Amino acid sequence: MHSLPVFLRLTGRPVILTGEGEAAEAKRRLLERAGARIVDQTDQAARLAIVADGDVATADRLRARGILVNATDNPDHCDFTLPAIVDRDPVLIAIGTGGASAGLAKALRQRLEALLPARLGALAQALFDARPAIRARWPDANGRRRAIDAGLAPGGPLDPLRGDCVDALPAWLATQEDAAPSRLETILLHSADPDDLTLRAARLLGEADRLYHEPDVPAAILDRARADAVRIAVDAPPVPPGEGLSLWLTLAG
Repeated sequence: MHSLPVFLRLTGRPVILTGEGEAAEAKRRLLERAGARIVDQTDQAARLAIVADGDVATADRLRARGILVNATDNPDHCDFTLPAIVDRDPVLIAIGTGGASAGLAKALRQRLEALLPARLGALAQALFDARPAIRARWPDANGRRRAIDAGLAPGGPLDPLRGDCVDALPAWLATQEDAAPSRLETILLHSADPDDLTLRAARLLGEADRLYHEPDVPAAILDRARADAVRIAVDAPPVPPGEGLSLWLTLAG
């Protein structure tokens, strides 16, 4: 992972913007949407800057002041890059390529725009509003997370791609079913290429709490798991494997 994706709250905060023309105006519109206060290079309170014309000298001068800088089309002089954005407020999806290809990020954004329903933001807000009820229904933190994962899973009552997911929230809260019990699933890998993962394997990797894996399982496969999932190289998984969903990854043959 070449960068740490973060979402910055910029409302009322000064951000330096330099450069002229359409590129600068596009960055201005983006900053204004985020609520930033756009200032010039003389502002001593600013901690963030966008050099929209990619001027390396300006970028390096600002970086020398301890300011985090984005220099358009000059990734080697950037402390951060600006992603392509899918906005389903309050849901934001950022697609970055580390400056390698803005065109690729744009193409992926367009695909996701067509895929994600307009009510996705409403689902996020409904889940936020329901937090007290969710905590009351599942007081244990691990059980609560597993219940939410199951609700939001493909085909689940809160599946974000379902058109009626928001309307299904009350019935989901009223269900008497508990979260799925702790379990161990085995993934037999027939290839070192993560693109060869089955849909089931990819889904399990995205949900698992921990990964037990043989030492020779490629890092490219392990990287497809949740970023915060525990990864443990062992010859065989322990019994019991632990709470939640655990995976045992082994290479075929």
